[in-house]
Amino acid sequence: MSFTKESCEQFVEVLASKAPVPGGGGASALVGAIGTALGNMVGSLTVGKKKYAAVEAEIIELKAKSDRLQSELLALVEKDAEVFEPLAKAYGMPRETEAEKAEKARVMEIVLKDACEVPMQIMRKCCEAIDIAEQFAAKGSTLAISDAGCAAACLKAALMGASLNVFINTKSMTNREYADSVNKEAEQMLKTYEAKADEVFASVRARL
Repeated sequence: MSFTKESCEQFVEVLASKAPVPGGGGASALVGAIGTALGNMVGSLTVGKKKYAAVEAEIIELKAKSDRLQSELLALVEKDAEVFEPLAKAYGMPRETEAEKAEKARVMEIVLKDACEVPMQIMRKCCEAIDIAEQFAAKGSTLAISDAGCAAACLKAALMGASLNVFINTKSMTNREYADSVNKEAEQMLKTYEAKADEVFASVRARL
């Protein structure tokens, strides 16, 4: 099933069901894509307006970055579902004998890393999109400024949601050095970009 090709109604219905995917990771990627697109819309409403001619080249560049991020985040909706299947199978592996326990532990480390990398990518792209939303809010059309604030709110939610999918996977890793390094990066992104998203939202709110 290609989740991003389904209707919004179908996606939400599957998300609400007992189906293992999509879950929080895929939902976060989709919300991230939506947040990025909202910022991009501000750019679209800015380009071509005489009032913003001085920043048009910069806005066009930001829109190109947003186009790329939207596509990448949508791809991560599908990727998140792909990496969950082998993880689910690994959890179900037998561990009756010492050999089975060792094999399960080996496989788990591999699939946990894969399952962790996808939400990390979602987080990184949301951070990049928050930086862009900040620029759209500051330089884009004031008629669409509320959409820049909404973009920041969506991207913050996506960032936070993806982080939980990182932490639930690193918690199960036996390689604590690797897990700690991933957690450190994720925590730093949260610390920096939750605050930045809040600042963008607050700046927009103050101008309405």
